[in-house]
Amino acid sequence: MKIATKNINIKDEVFTLTNQRALFWEKEKALILSDLHIGKTAHFRKNGIAISNQIFENDLQRLSILIEYFQPEKFIVVGDLLHAGDNSEVDEFCFWKNQYPDLQFYLIEGNHDKISKKLESKLCLNHKSKSLEINDFIFVHDFEKEQSKFQITGHIHPGFVINSAVKKIKLPCFVISENQLLLPAFSEFTGLDTKNLPKKGRFYVFTDSEIYEV
Repeated sequence: MKIATKNINIKDEVFTLTNQRALFWEKEKALILSDLHIGKTAHFRKNGIAISNQIFENDLQRLSILIEYFQPEKFIVVGDLLHAGDNSEVDEFCFWKNQYPDLQFYLIEGNHDKISKKLESKLCLNHKSKSLEINDFIFVHDFEKEQSKFQITGHIHPGFVINSAVKKIKLPCFVISENQLLLPAFSEFTGLDTKNLPKKGRFYVFTDSEIYEV
């Protein structure tokens, strides 16, 4: 796996975008991602649809490589950590997370995060809330129009269409607008929304080996 990076400046802070669907904030030593959707493949299998567990295992492996690469102190998930409550993949995630006992685990609740007290204890969260403010930035799952501060969000699973002479190629991306940084879905088992995106945004698309502005 190749980690391609691109530094951007927002409000005098440097953020590192990666082609591995995550963001790193050096000043806060924070690895930031959204829409991990733990349990999605298990939920499909439970309902009779044969989806390989390898998809989720690959997501966790990418996370481990990113943690080794950036050495973060904080792990911030901007919503939809889970997909369908508690299931076998939640157990797998907790076992994986136990490898990093010093990593502070922040969850910004998304629309899929229906978490009971029992499940919250199982996940070993250090922080859980609807939004989180650090310095001049608000972390929230879905963009809030009434919020005046700069927001770091997920939820949309943004994608960008590149038209070539042969075919259209749809790629995941980060989108930056005047007051929002929209993150791609971390899980590779998600679709891409190419329509409901911030207006007048700058797009940073990525492949398995590159990341670049379009």
